Amino acid sequence: MFHSVRRAGAARFSTRNIATKPSQHGQPTITSHPHLIRRHDLTPGIPSSEYEQRRRKLMDLLPEKSIAIAVSTPVKYMSGKIFYKYRPASDMWYLTGFEEPDSAVVLQKDSSSKGYKMTLFCAGTDMSKAKWNGATTSLSAAKEIFQADDTLPIENFGSHVKSLLSSASLVYVDLPNPAPWNPKTSYKKPRSLLKYLSGSSSTEQEDVVDSISGSMRRPLAPQMGKLRSIKSKAEQRVMRQAADISGRAHAKVMRFAQPGMLEAKLEAHFEYICALEGAKRLAYVPVVASGPNALILHYTHNNQIIEKDELVLIDAGCEYDAVATRLILATRTFPASGTFTPAQRELYSAVLSVQKQLIELCTASQGYSSQELHRKSCSLLKQELNQIGFNLGTEGDLERVLYPHYFGHPIGIGELRSLVFFALRQFLVLDILNGGLINSMIDLHESAHVDRSSPLKEGMVITIEPGIYVPPTPNFPTHFHNIGIRIEDEVLVQDKHAVVLSVSAPKEIADIEGACQGLLGLEPY
Repeated sequence: MFHSVRRAGAARFSTRNIATKPSQHGQPTITSHPHLIRRHDLTPGIPSSEYEQRRRKLMDLLPEKSIAIAVSTPVKYMSGKIFYKYRPASDMWYLTGFEEPDSAVVLQKDSSSKGYKMTLFCAGTDMSKAKWNGATTSLSAAKEIFQADDTLPIENFGSHVKSLLSSASLVYVDLPNPAPWNPKTSYKKPRSLLKYLSGSSSTEQEDVVDSISGSMRRPLAPQMGKLRSIKSKAEQRVMRQAADISGRAHAKVMRFAQPGMLEAKLEAHFEYICALEGAKRLAYVPVVASGPNALILHYTHNNQIIEKDELVLIDAGCEYDAVATRLILATRTFPASGTFTPAQRELYSAVLSVQKQLIELCTASQGYSSQELHRKSCSLLKQELNQIGFNLGTEGDLERVLYPHYFGHPIGIGELRSLVFFALRQFLVLDILNGGLINSMIDLHESAHVDRSSPLKEGMVITIEPGIYVPPTPNFPTHFHNIGIRIEDEVLVQDKHAVVLSVSAPKEIADIEGACQGLLGLEPY
């Protein structure tokens, strides 16, 4: 039985239950982490019933007698036995809430009242490993907590899948992708799946996966993309929490920043603020680019000194709570000195005007697609820049040089945040200008299977992030040379209006200067 006690000085929770220490499971539960898990929730903010609804919706998309398989990611190592903090596989987590490595789930569509059978595979209890790394969830506990019809040791995965193939119509499964931005590497050889899960190389296991013929096997990702693109009310609430954490971190970094600081110091401060407020980790390697470094779209060295009168572009966000699945990000550009110069103010105002106009278009009732919004962003930026002296024609300087990336992307669980996409921009420009499907070329963020030609739908969360990056070339006004500006918000699409989730991050000029100068009442810590 839990006993409610007062926590002196607690800002986030006024009461809590006495937790079980150490935890008897491999992830937070209401018994071990009552400060994170509420009654009826399986993971922070997401109830058990929602996971069941996700599985049911997936099964409804698949033909009769289909099987869907999702697998965990392996533990990754820096060197030797020094491991990175573990991040659950997005699809595996989305369907189950199970966060441990060495796991998989098999969903069999059937004629039962539930519509499917769920078999969860996991490592189970290992007392010798628990001494070193803490407990893992037992098979019996996993069955109860995650509402599986059956739980089996991961070693049984191969034989179990093999036993199902004779009665299955299709098998939906994805294999780990080593290079998600390269569609040519979308799938490893089938036999690598079981090695990936268990480290085993037995002939029996290889034969199991090989026995899933090419005509029977289908990719799971397109089906998952349909589900994950629409956020539930619970997901929206948790994403707003994450957005508030990231937004406050941006505001506090603005106050903290000073000319003469190393860019990395701002990166460290952003991570520190996010961690203090409950973020699990940063969502990706942050960009902290001062002055001309902002023209490097994926600048992550963060190792130069911030000079007076430079702008600082920070592209950073956090993954929130106990699972790496509720992430939010934002990009803000602010003056290191606390005050925009006239040229900086003029260019920033142009980008901000476009960004705000695009946000107003992000409603389901207006029916814009991502492709249409990107083309709109190009035309609006061209208008704004020509008003301040750029004299842009039809030569493509905007798309090829000043604004070489897409206007935004979906966001949620599978945020890859790999700005190496910008390195492909020379191959994308013609596709953008011709209205082609960039989605067909690269994997982007929440899902590679969101159709950019389809209208936005209520419940989607997308980023709106126009930017301008002015190189020191004579065809652009001299006083804008070496200025890079990007403004990014996370936007929840609704029927009649759009909701900016990242509203806590200052972006109006008066608010940015107020944050930098300490006029908003925000201290840097």
